[in-house]
Amino acid sequence: MNSAQHLLESRPPSVAHIFLSRVEATPDREAYRHPVAAAHGAPGAEEWRSLTWAQTGERVKAIAAGLLTLGLRPEERVAISSSTRMEWILADLGVMCAGGAATAVYPSTDADETAYILADSGSRAVFVENAEQLAKVAAQTERLPGLDHAILFDPEPDLPPVEGLDVLTLAELEQRGTAYLQKHPEAVDETVGALERDQLATLIYTSGTTGRPKGVRLVHDCWSYQAVAQEVSGLLLPDDVQFLWLPLSHVFGNALISGQVRTGSVIAVDGRIDRIVTNLPAVRPTVMASAPRIFEKVYNGIAARAKAEGGVKYKIFLWAAKVARDHARTGQETMVATGRRTVPRWLSVQHALADKLVYGKIRAAFGGELRGSASGSAALAADIGYFFAGAGVPVLEGYGLTETSAAVTVNPVDDFRVGTVGRPLPGTEVRMAEDGEILLRGPGVMRGYHNLPEKTAEVLESDGWFHTGDIGEIDTDGFVRITDRKKDLFKTSGGKYIAPTEIESRFKAACPYVSNILVIGNNRNYCTALITLDESAIMPWSVSQGLEGRSYAEVVSAPEAHALIDGFVQRVNGDLQRWQTIKKFAVLPRDLDIEHGELTPSLKVKRPVVEREYAELVEAMYEGAREA
Repeated sequence: MNSAQHLLESRPPSVAHIFLSRVEATPDREAYRHPVAAAHGAPGAEEWRSLTWAQTGERVKAIAAGLLTLGLRPEERVAISSSTRMEWILADLGVMCAGGAATAVYPSTDADETAYILADSGSRAVFVENAEQLAKVAAQTERLPGLDHAILFDPEPDLPPVEGLDVLTLAELEQRGTAYLQKHPEAVDETVGALERDQLATLIYTSGTTGRPKGVRLVHDCWSYQAVAQEVSGLLLPDDVQFLWLPLSHVFGNALISGQVRTGSVIAVDGRIDRIVTNLPAVRPTVMASAPRIFEKVYNGIAARAKAEGGVKYKIFLWAAKVARDHARTGQETMVATGRRTVPRWLSVQHALADKLVYGKIRAAFGGELRGSASGSAALAADIGYFFAGAGVPVLEGYGLTETSAAVTVNPVDDFRVGTVGRPLPGTEVRMAEDGEILLRGPGVMRGYHNLPEKTAEVLESDGWFHTGDIGEIDTDGFVRITDRKKDLFKTSGGKYIAPTEIESRFKAACPYVSNILVIGNNRNYCTALITLDESAIMPWSVSQGLEGRSYAEVVSAPEAHALIDGFVQRVNGDLQRWQTIKKFAVLPRDLDIEHGELTPSLKVKRPVVEREYAELVEAMYEGAREA
């Protein structure tokens, strides 16, 4: 048995066990950084404050003990409705160390669905970020007879009482817990010591495109496995500094906490997306997890700025981008063929020059220390992946689902392959069904859907194999490639199968102005597309076209914008089979977003929602259509 196998097989029963061991082992090491108002400086100025593991442990124990004083029993649910921030992590670890099970609620969830999740989960208490989140709960208390307590992260001095709900602040909960620990100093340690692997640790509700979300039951062993698997695979190292902005209500963010606790590395946490660009140079992370949309936006922004500068600078960027792709692609091809990543000398010389002129600035924008950025939730266009790899910012695509407690495959830093989602994590098995569906088995797989045995039986076999609903393949070196969602594949009226993700990915790689694209064609005689444009890229372009002073909606509806996008559509069509080509497209007047229910919080497009919302526009693209 090798050391990795030994670590996996001897993993602790829970992350709560791992956390207490971490606090004891490295009490004085930095654990977390989080932004706070600056003591001096201009109004609104911020600075980063650190917590050691000992300080974190003290607060987590106080929260856990406070929950025990509220009568929390093993596996009883405590919800968290908040954006990504330090208090989210403290609350989650506190629930775990109190023996409860955290129920994650996206802060963007409306009052009706929030009430549904709290009721379906049977949550006894809920952590809420602020008065806005509390109001959503307060408006639905008649549907929540089992909910007794609400704990506010941000105190509100004149908050009116909520009938039937005990409302207290996080500080007050910690004070109760501290007083309780003075009388019962071993209470939290004993509670953690009694935790077992198969006790419920977390309920995460899938952001379904239709109907009510399903609660995914993840037990303590799921997270303990994630923690150790991330360690033994080298995804996280003890000296890493990780910048965490992903929603912690999503399984991806949750899993990152597990790995960080195990390795004892540092997390700088701030969920404000509009602060990412500012935070990266300040934090200087060595690792960061993200969604493909972020890298697409960064690339589009770089390309748009270079084009706006025009002349020699734009030509240098285009040349450097091609060199980056060629360098990364050639290195990958030689790695696959020979086991060594090598490139011709002439390409190395060009790459070194491009590095001085362009790539160094890109790395600096990410903080200058990034050794890899994990990417999940959707496919990254290969050309964008090669670009960042060549620029020295490797995007390590991985694959996982809520039902598998996040990652089950990931690309290793020293042998990543663009266009794949990497190899299975140690301890996870992957195989393909006869129809190409990916099946998974391992400790990270859920124990079922909450209160939904029939739905569980549809995807989880008695021997532990989970049906992902994704179509893919495994190469001879064990790298997995996702080709599409099983439910997203469609057949044209001419009988041709279409994988829309493949076409969408090609278009995103070709067009620096695109934000989102949805290819349509199920039971139709040809493919069409709904396209949205990236405001930060298209608005500078509009000035060069004499469209200055016009709004975003006016710009994207202009004939010049349609002609621009048509050029990219025709370019992509030239590399597709006839039945795959986009015959018509429509540019939407605004981008897709979470607020309108068109994107999940992890930025996946909800296809049925978008198709319903723009049904008239879609039908107009098929009016008078003849068989193609």
